[in-house]
Amino acid sequence: MAEQIIMPDFGTDEGILLNWTKQVGDILKNGDVIAEIETDKATVEVPVTVSGTLLQLIGEPGKTVKIGDVIGYAGAAGENVGAAPAVAPAAAAAPVAAPVAAAAVAPVVAAAVAPVVAAAVAPVVAAVPVEPADGNLPDGLRASPVARKMAADRGIDLTQVQGSGPAGRIVKADIEGYVPPAPVVAAPAPVAAAPAIVTSYGKLPEGADVEIIDTSKMRARIASRMVDSKQQIPHFYVTTEIDVEAMLKFRAQINSAMDDAHKVSVNDFIIKAAALTLTEFPNLNTHFYGDKLARHKRINIGIAVALPNGGLINVVAKDADKVSLSTLAARNKEMIARARDNKLKPDDMQGSTFTVSNLGTFDVEHFLAIVNPPEAGILAVGSAKKVPVVLADGTVGVGNRMKVTISVDHRVSDGAEGAQFMKRFKEILEAPMQLV
Repeated sequence: MAEQIIMPDFGTDEGILLNWTKQVGDILKNGDVIAEIETDKATVEVPVTVSGTLLQLIGEPGKTVKIGDVIGYAGAAGENVGAAPAVAPAAAAAPVAAPVAAAAVAPVVAAAVAPVVAAAVAPVVAAVPVEPADGNLPDGLRASPVARKMAADRGIDLTQVQGSGPAGRIVKADIEGYVPPAPVVAAPAPVAAAPAIVTSYGKLPEGADVEIIDTSKMRARIASRMVDSKQQIPHFYVTTEIDVEAMLKFRAQINSAMDDAHKVSVNDFIIKAAALTLTEFPNLNTHFYGDKLARHKRINIGIAVALPNGGLINVVAKDADKVSLSTLAARNKEMIARARDNKLKPDDMQGSTFTVSNLGTFDVEHFLAIVNPPEAGILAVGSAKKVPVVLADGTVGVGNRMKVTISVDHRVSDGAEGAQFMKRFKEILEAPMQLV
């Protein structure tokens, strides 16, 4: 039997189908990429979770597809999938029995698929008389015991069923043939191409001295999420300065024995140290949901990646506390490369529980990051710099220092815990053998 190919969750509700990377007749294996989708975050490769011959593709490049849509079918070569729709039909769930006259059923079925639901259904519903209630009968309705049980099992309201038995009694065949009227659906409100970023700066400037540029989907999403974060999340910040001399020497030592794919970056050390620290402070691996908190047992570190053409996206280092430093480094390299080449996979972007944002490569000494909701914390990492330091004997020397700031959701944690987290994080990075 042909299997559906479903659009996976790639961290947003929908995307634009850019192109198919497979054609009908191609052989598919689990994990093969079938399409490329452009979302408001990035260009994402869509893998399949089925195997077999590609029998059908559903959707045209340039059109919008949603999470959960059926975008194709795979099965045995030559298998006929029929005129399978892109979305599972609601009407098919209730079979139509022979006793229901074709003349009565046809308008209802047509109404279920008509573009204007309300207009098509209203006359049909009005034309079906309902047995008047009688206070001397159970529920005021004439219905056989079998019909009552079937209606209860199927969640059918007997007052909406036309009885075909004597004196309008509802019988088994009426329940088997019952087709619920399609709901009257109000026309959806118009959706703007991109959410408004500001509304308070007055009229848009005009003239030769200004260039007007459309806000990209990604920039609109960043704007919306960050405004929401700063308005809704009460941030507090804790900064510490870390002696990274030992870490830099240790990195040089282990990289001398590594191939290029497994060489470890400073950011890999930071991600690993953050993950290990979170094992001791699980409250900061918790997400806020109003009257409930979701404490995550897995530690998945989001890595903020600046894209070549502007914008920002997080890729996710899964189980960063458990994998080896070299494996973590190799995985991170692969994901970051895919992000910059617009070849991300859905799994690359999902499941982040805490985030690290590192601007050290841009010669930034210190900055504050905005919490990525619903996470409770984010680390902002500056550059490692040689600076004058007071040594243990009181003399002045040269040290390698790096400033790191944690931003924390005050609804989840408090200043003391943030300070304790940073103290432990600093201890781990200053004694980097703990990372291996």
